Amino acid sequence: MAPTPTGTARPDNARNVGARQDSKLDERYGRTRSFRLRRRVIAIIVGGGIVVVFGAWVIFAAFDGTSASIDSNDAGYVIHDANNATVTSEISVDAGTRVDCSIEVLNSGFDVVGWKVVDFPASSQSSNVYTTDIKTTSRGVTGLIDKCWLP
Repeated sequence: MAPTPTGTARPDNARNVGARQDSKLDERYGRTRSFRLRRRVIAIIVGGGIVVVFGAWVIFAAFDGTSASIDSNDAGYVIHDANNATVTSEISVDAGTRVDCSIEVLNSGFDVVGWKVVDFPASSQSSNVYTTDIKTTSRGVTGLIDKCWLP
């Protein structure tokens, strides 16, 4: 027996008993080498799956086939009275492409008092000017394009 720092003797098998208890605790609480290896493999698989999904999304977004771009400009408006307005818009898109736009009339408080979705047909020209009549609920002060999209 080897003396301990306090001067009492400690049996050699006491060290082995402590190691066995530690290994039983490691098994019970999942701290074994096989558990760590399994956890690492699962993390690699999940990380690889995330990379694959992200890569597929990037490829899909890059080559989704909708390469047409829409450019819309407000060319003017006329407020006729409290119930009618006319909005003139210039829409630029690839020739032969249909476009839908929402056009609105606003009052002095920036509230929408007239709104209409307009389908602009395909044209052989890339830029066209359109005039839209809109019914309003009260007198507006401006007319404009809200947004445009490909149908």
